[in-house]
Amino acid sequence: MIYWVVACAGIALLAFVAATFNELVAARNAVRARWADIDVQLQRRHDLVPQLSATVAAYADFERSTLSAIAEARSRALAATGVGQRGQVETQFAQQLARVVALGESYPALKASANFSKLQDELVDIEDRLQDARSAYNAAVQAFNTLIANFPQLLVARPFGFAAQDYFQAETRPVGKATAG
Repeated sequence: MIYWVVACAGIALLAFVAATFNELVAARNAVRARWADIDVQLQRRHDLVPQLSATVAAYADFERSTLSAIAEARSRALAATGVGQRGQVETQFAQQLARVVALGESYPALKASANFSKLQDELVDIEDRLQDARSAYNAAVQAFNTLIANFPQLLVARPFGFAAQDYFQAETRPVGKATAG
């Protein structure tokens, strides 16, 4: 009789561990998928910078320092690893990008350029998508971090190496037309 009780308890424990492990894997994969969404939007924004810089350079030759600062910020952002570091460099990148977008206010010919206007509109669209992706990512991180901290899931999470994930803390929206749109 005791053998059956122990066997049933063992099977119940294994079933709990397996179900919890699968739940944790699904939550971790949701975080990774949401991060991939952010990464896509960040890459779209980074890909837009050379076009934006070329357009600005055509109208404002003496703004080389602004353009070189955005190129340098873009390089740092592309090289960043980890969510925390990425958030910091993306904030710096967004600040430099805001300076480039703000040049449109200083140069009426640039502001009137159809290409510059199109690039600004694309940037607004990317920033909106990035904000949505960041919100979804942070919600997935919150759900995952809550799951691995809850009892009894933490009894499975810790031994299998599930660790809390970082939130994406970056100010990604540049000023200028992008904030008005």
